[in-house]
Amino acid sequence: MTNQTQKYPLRVEAQHVGFFETPVAYCRMKEGDQLLIDLEKSIRQNRALTSGLQRSNIGSWHSDSDMLKWGGSAAAKLAETAINIAKCMGHFQEASPDSYEWHLRMWANVTPASGLNHMHAHPGNLWAAVLYLDMGDEKDSSEDVGGAFYMEDPRFPMSAMHNTALRMIGVDSEPQQYEVELKLERGNILVFPAWLRHGVRPYSGKRERISIAMNIDARRKA
Repeated sequence: MTNQTQKYPLRVEAQHVGFFETPVAYCRMKEGDQLLIDLEKSIRQNRALTSGLQRSNIGSWHSDSDMLKWGGSAAAKLAETAINIAKCMGHFQEASPDSYEWHLRMWANVTPASGLNHMHAHPGNLWAAVLYLDMGDEKDSSEDVGGAFYMEDPRFPMSAMHNTALRMIGVDSEPQQYEVELKLERGNILVFPAWLRHGVRPYSGKRERISIAMNIDARRKA
C-alpha cells in the first residue's frame, strides 16, 4: 500500500447476494416400479417397429415425440406428473397455472455403448424434463460407465472472458463451475427450464440405458 492510499481509512461491509437463480427439480419416484416396467415395455415395442430419429442423439435410438399416443396409460401418468412438477416451479404474472392449457410432448431414448447426446436446449417450450427408467450397467459395475447428464451455466461466461480460468464464488462460498454433472438413478425425474443447455456424456456400459425426455409448454386459456 502506498502512502497516497493510506490517507483513506476506508472500511467496507460486503454482503454476498445471489441473483438469477435457475430452478431444477430433482425428483425420485416412490412406488413407481410398475409404471417404469410398463413404460419400458411400450418403448421396446415401439423400437421394434421404427428406426428412430436423429436429433441431439449420437449412436442411440430416439423415438418420435408422440409417445403419449403409443405409450398407454403409463405415459399419460408420467405426463401428468411432470406437468404438476412444472406448475409448482413457476409463476405467471396476474394468473394462476390453472389459467393455462398445459401441453407436453414425450419421446424415448435407448442408449447403447458409445451413445451420447450433444449439448442442446429445447426452444419454444417453458420446461424440459427427463425420466430415467434403466441405468444400464451402472448399478452392476464397479467401474465408471459414463453417461452423466450435465448442464451448462446459462450465463455462459466463457464466451465473454479473456481468462477462462475464473470461477465466480457462489453464496455457499464455493467456486461455481460452468458445467454441472448430475448423479441420476432409476426413477429419477428432472424438470428444468427448456432454455437451459444440457447433454449426456458418452456411455460405455454393455447393457442399454433407457430414458424418456419431455417438452412442457403452457398457453393462456381463451
